[in-house]
Amino acid sequence: MLVNCMVYCRGEKLTDIALDKLGDYLRLPDHFVWVALRDTHTDELQQLKTQFGLHELAIEDVINGYQSPKIEEYGENVFVILQLIDVVGGELVTGEVNIFAGHNYVISVRQRSRQGFSSVRARSEREPHLLGQGPAFVLYALIDSVIDRYFQALSVLEYELEKIEDTIFNAGIERTNIERLYQLKRKLTMLKHAVTPLMESIPKLYGGRVPAICSNSQEYFREISEHLARINASMDNIQDTISTAIQVNLSMVTIHQTDISKRLAAWAAIFAVATAFAGIWGMNFEHMPELQWRFGYVAALATIGCVCGYLYVRFKKSGWL
Repeated sequence: MLVNCMVYCRGEKLTDIALDKLGDYLRLPDHFVWVALRDTHTDELQQLKTQFGLHELAIEDVINGYQSPKIEEYGENVFVILQLIDVVGGELVTGEVNIFAGHNYVISVRQRSRQGFSSVRARSEREPHLLGQGPAFVLYALIDSVIDRYFQALSVLEYELEKIEDTIFNAGIERTNIERLYQLKRKLTMLKHAVTPLMESIPKLYGGRVPAICSNSQEYFREISEHLARINASMDNIQDTISTAIQVNLSMVTIHQTDISKRLAAWAAIFAVATAFAGIWGMNFEHMPELQWRFGYVAALATIGCVCGYLYVRFKKSGWL
C-alpha cells in the first residue's frame, strides 16, 4: 500500500500526489519525488517499474523478499536492500526495506515491519539545505535510520548480557544461564546477518568510482561506514563475552558436579566404616569375646558413632561436606 508520495524542488516540499500523476513532475528539472510504500503487491511494483524504468531483477528481488543486504547499480540508478531490526518487547523482529534511487526519484518499499520512516521524512524536510542535494541525501537518511535501529538492538543485547553476567556465579541456575546465553547468541547472529553484508556494500557509495547520484554526498555514506564499523566492533566484543560466559558457566557446572561427587564420596566413606564394623560384629563365631560382654552392643554403637563423627569432622574441614 502507498504510505505517501511527495514532490520536492530544491529541498522544498511542493505537494502530495497520487502515483498515476507522477509523470508530469518527473520531467521537470530540479524536481524529484519521494515515494514510500509498505507491504506492496506485485501489481503496484509493476506499475512502479513502468513509471520509473526500474530494472526487472530489482523488482524480482522485492517480490521474492528475504534477500541478503546489498547495494547494486543498474545504469545510473541504485538499488539497496536493507534488513530492518525492530525491538519489540525485548525481542528482535526482522523486516526488510528496498530502496530505489535515481536522479529524480527515491522509492522505499518496507516489508514486514510496523515501524515506518515518517521521522526520516520530517527530519529531512526540516533541513531543506540538505534535502536540496536530492535523492542522494534521502538515500543516506533512510540508510542512516536503519543503522540507528541497529544501535538500539545492540543496546538491548548489551543490557541482556549484563543481566546474565550478574547471575553467572549464582548456584542452581547454570542451565537457565546457558539457555539465555544461547538465545542471546542467536539474536547477535541475527544482527550480524544484517550488518556484515552492508560493511562490504556501503563503500560502493564513496571513494573511487561511485554512482552519479552519490558523487556529491560521499562524506555522508563514509559516516555510515564508520557507524557500521563501530557496531561490528561492539558485536565482536559481545560475541567474545558470550563465549567466555558460556565457558565460565560450564566450569561452574563442573565445579558443582565435583562438589556433589565429593559429598557422595564422603558419605560413602562414612557409611563404609559403619558397615565394616557391623560386618565384623555380625560374624557370629562361638568364641568371639564381645558376644558375651554385657555392654558390647552399646560399645559397638559408640565406636561406630565416634569413628563416623571423626570422619564427618575431617571431611567438613577439607570442604567435602
